Parts: sequence; C-alpha cells; structure tokens
Amino acid sequence: MSSIKQSLKNLGTRQPETLEWEGFKAQIQSSLDTYFLSHGARAEAYSPAFEQLWASMSKTTRGGKWMRPRLVFLTYSAFGGTDHQACGDLAAAFELLHAALLVHDDVIDRDFVRRGIATIGAEYRDVAAGLGHTADDADHAGYSAAIIAGDLLLTGSLRMAMAAAAGHRHCGAILETMHEAIFASAAGELDDLLFSLGGLRAEMPEVLNMERLKTAVYSFEMPLRAGALLAGESVATADALAAVGRDIGIAYQIIDDVLGTFGESTLTGKSVDSDLREGKRTILTTFAAGSLEFTSMAEAFRRGQVDTDALRTVLHQLGAPNFAVGLAESLVSDALDKAQQLDLPASLHAELSTLCDYVLTRSS
Repeated sequence: MSSIKQSLKNLGTRQPETLEWEGFKAQIQSSLDTYFLSHGARAEAYSPAFEQLWASMSKTTRGGKWMRPRLVFLTYSAFGGTDHQACGDLAAAFELLHAALLVHDDVIDRDFVRRGIATIGAEYRDVAAGLGHTADDADHAGYSAAIIAGDLLLTGSLRMAMAAAAGHRHCGAILETMHEAIFASAAGELDDLLFSLGGLRAEMPEVLNMERLKTAVYSFEMPLRAGALLAGESVATADALAAVGRDIGIAYQIIDDVLGTFGESTLTGKSVDSDLREGKRTILTTFAAGSLEFTSMAEAFRRGQVDTDALRTVLHQLGAPNFAVGLAESLVSDALDKAQQLDLPASLHAELSTLCDYVLTRSS
C-alpha cells in the first residue's frame, strides 16, 4: 500500500474544486429534473399509473455518489470545456444509465433494497401484496414494474446523450461511447448470470473480464472517454484515458466484491448475503474455488445445511479478502503508471489520484 500512496503523492496535490463541482451538480440535477418532469407530464396523458411510475423513477438518481457524472465533468472541465449545458446533459445521461442498470440488477439479484431504501420493485410488490396477491405473485409484480422502469431509464440515457452530442464534431464517437457502455454492461451481466449457473468457464481471467464489462466500462472507461471527446480531445487521447479508467474500474469492482461479502449492509445499502445466496462468481469465490474446503462448504450451503456466515468464514480463512485487496492495489498502481505517462492536465492527474485512493479505502 505504501508504494501506491507514494504514487498518489507523486501525481500532485489535489486542487480545491469542491465548489466548482457542487455548483455544477445543480446543472446536472436541472437536466434530470427537466427530463423527468417533461416525461411525467407526457405520461399523465397515457394513464395515472404511468405518471406515478415516472414520479417513482425520478427518485432513482437521488442519493447516490454521482461518480460517473463527476468523471464526465472533471474530464471535460480539465480539458477546457465550457458548454455547461452539453456537459450537464452528458453527465445526466451516465447517471440515468447507472440508474437503469441498478434497477435491472436488482431484478436479476432479486433484491428489494438499494442504498438502504426500498426499490421501485419493492413499491409495486407492496401494492400487489396489499391487493391480496401471494408473496410469489407480489414479487413478480415488483420485478415486472422494475423491468419497465429500467427500460425507460435506459432509453432516457440515450436521449440525453444525443442532446449533449448534437452538432458536435465528435457526435458519432460520443454516441458510440454511450452505446459501448450499454453493450459491454449487458455482456458482463450475461456472463455473471451464466457463471452462477455453471454454464461458462469461470477462472480468474474470465471473472476479471466479466467485472470489467459489467462495471468498469460504463462506470469509469466511458465517462472519462466521453468527457474528453465532448471537450474536443482526439479519439486517441480519449482512448488512452479510458485505459486508465479500465484498471481503476476493475479495482473498484473487486473492492465491491469484498464489501458485498464482508461489508456492513448499513453502509453499503445492500444485503451482504445476496452475492453468496445467488452463487455469484466473484474474485473471492474464484480464488477459493480450488479449495476442497470451500467447495464442500459451498455444496453444503446449496443444500441448506450451512448459512452464509459459514461461507464467509472459510473465505476469510483461505485469505480470499487479502488476495482481492492485493489485486485491486496492483490494478490501481498500473492505472497510476498509465496516467503518469499521459500528457494530462494537472487537475485531472490530481483527481485521478484521489479517485484511486477512494477506490482502495471506501467502505460503501
């Protein structure tokens, strides 16, 4: 860890940009509010229930870290971008995409809690339960409504990206960036599903690739790439910056695996049992898969003979958390080396170093 902290220090001291970002968040929120209000008003003409769904959807972009919009903004502003409306729309597009993927992910994981609060699915599940439907049917109603909401949010992300890129000389590349974010995340989700079913080879390289596709591409690579392109930088520069984001993003997902298994649900806002319950292939379980002790315990868990605490104990005894953290540190170190080789603005260097530090030290 000390060598990484030294690299962080070498990249320079972070400049105070809190006020700039805090001020710009209002621009992004304005873009989101306008989008939800206008479509909510349009939905009213279709049915009262549809209008209510849009009102519920508007809450999905509140309460998060806004990491993806922040990366778009920091990159765009560092390269001298001045069109706040376009940047606000593009940043909002990534937040809508994030909301859409989370809503769909909750369906896949059969979760009804996100960020410590009830999901859209939970809202409609409770409506169905209140009408006297069975628990299974109520769950199905919740998942169905969540799929509809996620589809609408996904469409919204593309609409916002198109608004941001309209008339820009990199219009095609910016829109392709958004499409790649969606395309890659879908590939990652599918691999994640098939890994849990045992339908695909799931050794460490395959799992790392899944984690990149599922998270790193849309959360780090493409926001950095999009911000650079919107600012007018070359495709080559945008691609090089995305490569830095790739390593950071995979490291982020690895730490997410650790928190998703050993973290505190009060901090993560999500059940720490879901990954183990769903048989997810994470870096932790992939590392432990070669152990007869873990394999036997996992089989006993599937038969209902042991609980998730027993699985966590074995993972800890085998050193899986330490391995995962060490791998994340190595990836962050690689990202810092790549960033150091690029001719980036000093402010962006500093922000990337701060981001790397956050990835390794976050608790939620």
